[in-house]
Amino acid sequence: MSDVIIITGAGQRLGLHCALTLKQAGFQVLATYRSEKAGVQQMRDAGINCYQLDVCDTEQLSEFISHIKQHYQKLRAVIHNASDWRADAITDVSNNVSNDAAIYDAMQAVHAKAPYIINRALAPLLANSSVADIIHITDFVASVGSSKHMAYAASKSALTNLTFSFARALAPKVKVNAIAPALLMFNQDDSDAYKTKALNKSLLQLEPGANEMANCVTYLLNSRYITGKVLELDGGRPLNLP
Repeated sequence: MSDVIIITGAGQRLGLHCALTLKQAGFQVLATYRSEKAGVQQMRDAGINCYQLDVCDTEQLSEFISHIKQHYQKLRAVIHNASDWRADAITDVSNNVSNDAAIYDAMQAVHAKAPYIINRALAPLLANSSVADIIHITDFVASVGSSKHMAYAASKSALTNLTFSFARALAPKVKVNAIAPALLMFNQDDSDAYKTKALNKSLLQLEPGANEMANCVTYLLNSRYITGKVLELDGGRPLNLP
């Protein structure tokens, strides 16, 4: 049987491309998705095992973990790609405390709490493989913050910190790393003005596409000596100074 890789939030965009790439590379891929999308059927057609899961729902998460433990004795990798992107609440709306709390809790739930629970629960299965990986997909803003997406940035920063903690806790059996992308691909409805502004933020000023993420994932899987690191996939954006 081929090595098993779990990737969360793989129904579209970067997650979808990574799941298809890993399947083509010969891995047995189990991909989770929150809601039905065209990409989910595309994965099924490619022979990927798809599992509907809202990682923020503790009961669903518990059932998913039980399913994995019942059907697999070891895992090659877990890739945490499931994500949500919510702007902070407008400060002048009524009941702002409740809005802020809901957004903050939601961001932490998907980006930090779920990976924490999954990693701890599935660590024994990862340790059963001769080589194993956990890969956290974080974000460029985890290191610089965000004025309009503070809760999101804080949750991605928490995931970055979990990278270091799990790397220490699971060594030498499991390598644990993170990938922190900035712009990789636009959405279909992004305006030309937005695209120009976004491209100008990095030194390389290009939209590299989803394959850049798949290349980084493959690089980490192939390495035997990288752990506790964050690969900054950002086109030199931190160096694009005035």
